[in-house]
Amino acid sequence: MGAALTVRNAFRLRVWHAALMALAVALAVGLIRPGASWGSSSYDPAGDPYSMQNLTAADGVQAWRSAGVTGRGVDVALIDTGVAPVPALSGTGKIVNGPDLSLESQDPPLQHLDGNGHGTFMAGIIGGNDGRPGGYRGVAPGARILSVKVGDANGGVDVSQVIAAIDWVVQHRHEHGLNIRVINLSFGTNSSQPYVLDPLAFAAEQAWKKGVVVVAAAGNRGVGGGLADPAYDPWLISAGAVDTMGTPSLADDVPASFTAGAACGTCAAPTLLAPGMHLQGLRVPGSYIDVNNPGAALGDLYFRGSGTSESAAYVSGAVALLLQKYPRLTPDQVKQMLIAGAQPLPGASPLVQGSGELDLSTLLGAPGRLRDAGRGHGGPGGLEPATGRGSLQLSRGDDVLSLNGVELVGEKDIFGKPFRAALMAALEAAGHSWSGGRWNGSNWTGSSWSGSSWSGSSWSTLSWSGHSWSGSSWSGSSWSGSSWSGDAWSSFSW
Repeated sequence: MGAALTVRNAFRLRVWHAALMALAVALAVGLIRPGASWGSSSYDPAGDPYSMQNLTAADGVQAWRSAGVTGRGVDVALIDTGVAPVPALSGTGKIVNGPDLSLESQDPPLQHLDGNGHGTFMAGIIGGNDGRPGGYRGVAPGARILSVKVGDANGGVDVSQVIAAIDWVVQHRHEHGLNIRVINLSFGTNSSQPYVLDPLAFAAEQAWKKGVVVVAAAGNRGVGGGLADPAYDPWLISAGAVDTMGTPSLADDVPASFTAGAACGTCAAPTLLAPGMHLQGLRVPGSYIDVNNPGAALGDLYFRGSGTSESAAYVSGAVALLLQKYPRLTPDQVKQMLIAGAQPLPGASPLVQGSGELDLSTLLGAPGRLRDAGRGHGGPGGLEPATGRGSLQLSRGDDVLSLNGVELVGEKDIFGKPFRAALMAALEAAGHSWSGGRWNGSNWTGSSWSGSSWSGSSWSTLSWSGHSWSGSSWSGSSWSGSSWSGDAWSSFSW
């Protein structure tokens, strides 16, 4: 003990910190077998008013589950930072991996893995299920999660990746036994152009028109801050956050202080609010949020988080319940039902709370056939449809990637290829923006299905050679100098 250690034949290794965190995640989850114990934990969910079991008891969710409605048969596409195989998400068939479109997609140990922790947290809220009596249950524990990874361990992602991911989900929503009825976007930018022009809003709106319910986080800019993109597109379901005040009653609930509201009397307000304060979620040991927020850990298995990200995931789970019971509902009808069931919060402005707080209590026995809300231009209430002909750069807002000090800016995608908004919008409307594994002229992913995941690692040196952002050429797996200045993942705190 205390003796000097002589090291021979050693070398110094420089490791990108995000990759190191992802490695830590891989080691952590690799030591856990499904159904095995994960160390000791002093956390008691029954005594936590913000645990999933207590939150879902207050708003009617547990009543749906008691009636046998768990979201079974409904697939929810989670476009996020990936999903780690933690115990509550490791059941057979619980997670299906779509293509990995993230900056880590070329490193096999990092593919699909969630080195950030955000995506796993959202997946748990939507459909987590550890199978234990009294254990962790998401809102729709029977639903299946299709993970489309776009964010890396730092959360770094470009708007072009998110658009490509939405397009991929739309075009593959019924392939290989998939039944994707919901897209969860716990993501948002502060776009500086109207939704009718914005390319991200247009992609989300096209998914809606093709029968996929899109739930987007309202954002965390506070009252009067305006909704994030694409939540500000009024066709979609935008989810703001409510604080349940730690009680089992909805009567004293209030909008969370950070939840975004309409910036003006005629601007889009959130569709409704859902729990978004202090929620119990799933912990990914060694992930970015785990390392940087040690005080948020709830024992070994769980983590606490706040934000409209969490609210969007909660609503996505509720939508999965509705679609299991009433599978013929259109996206407009789903939105109509959620609005009809929402409970207005006394004293809260409609600009912040929208129709009120999510409440499924009165909807279990509601008729499954509703009048479609579409009219006028074909949208809810005659809303003007998006054209998608605006600027990709304006869609990014302040969320900018950089590689070795060179920022990805302008009308170009993650490969440096020109992004022609009008042409892309036409392809998206026709459902042809993806051709095999190609999107916007580059090979993004493999085009084959293998087992329960989309295989292929196509961001090869050949694909990247000759492309650049601004004089900084790319080569496969060259992300050691990347950085992320944005805050697009809509979690307020951990």
